[in-house]
Amino acid sequence: MRLSTVILPVRRWLDGGRDQWLRAERLGFHTAYTYDHLSWRTFRDGPWYGAVPTLTAAAGATERIRLGTLVTSPNFRHPVTLAKELISLDDVSGGRFTLGIGAGGTGFDATALGQEAWTPRERADRFGEFLPLLDRLLTEPSVTSEGSFYSAVEARNLPGCVQRPRLPFAVAGNGPRGMRLAARYGQAWVTTGDPAIFETGTPEDSREALRGQLARLGKACAEADRDTAELEKILLTGFTPDRDAPMRSLDAFVDFAGRHFELGFTEIAIHAPIPDTDFAADETVFERIATEALGQLSR
Repeated sequence: MRLSTVILPVRRWLDGGRDQWLRAERLGFHTAYTYDHLSWRTFRDGPWYGAVPTLTAAAGATERIRLGTLVTSPNFRHPVTLAKELISLDDVSGGRFTLGIGAGGTGFDATALGQEAWTPRERADRFGEFLPLLDRLLTEPSVTSEGSFYSAVEARNLPGCVQRPRLPFAVAGNGPRGMRLAARYGQAWVTTGDPAIFETGTPEDSREALRGQLARLGKACAEADRDTAELEKILLTGFTPDRDAPMRSLDAFVDFAGRHFELGFTEIAIHAPIPDTDFAADETVFERIATEALGQLSR
């Protein structure tokens, strides 16, 4: 069982930003993630900093905690330039970086570069080309590839990742194609639950939907001749019908986490509190979860 946190990049580094990453390490979280967006939903009109520079700064400030994105997408990325940044970040962190990656959505990132938002099929098509090319770029010294959406011409990435054969991928994907990519390329699979029941479902509806997702992931792994136990299963909280439950109290979190660990999840990520937002929560509860929850769950 692992417990991780998500630190949204909304604070200036020298005005509270650095302290959050140091606190996450001090509290003993397994990984501290951040979103990789240009802006995000209700935070669109406020401060929002870049994921890669923020994580690079966090890598220099911390010593032990793993760092990662939840999640990077093709919406405004290209595999060639992203690979160079990731290899550099993996190096600065001393091999502590995990790339959460998915097909992306229809939010602000989808149109910020002036393009029309891609349809779900277009996003899946692009992701299906993006991820295999990124895998090659992170494992081969020189890559030439011509695709329908992404190409590389003698793209060199020496000396490669500190982590071998490359840094780990945590693949977000609940559809058949996304799960096949997770089974083929992932060291972890990540989900936020079923968005179709976010507003009207019950906690049991959510757990049943997650059971279904895990079963489909198992099927995809079997088809890829891979043991599903090889993949970590990460649940990013805050997007299920009982989205407020995990942060109400230590006992509420232990109950929530216990039910989801029983389903087969191996890692749960909670958001660091941000006052007056969807992620507002009691700081004392957050710290007690970090320091006491796993001890209670392991009894």
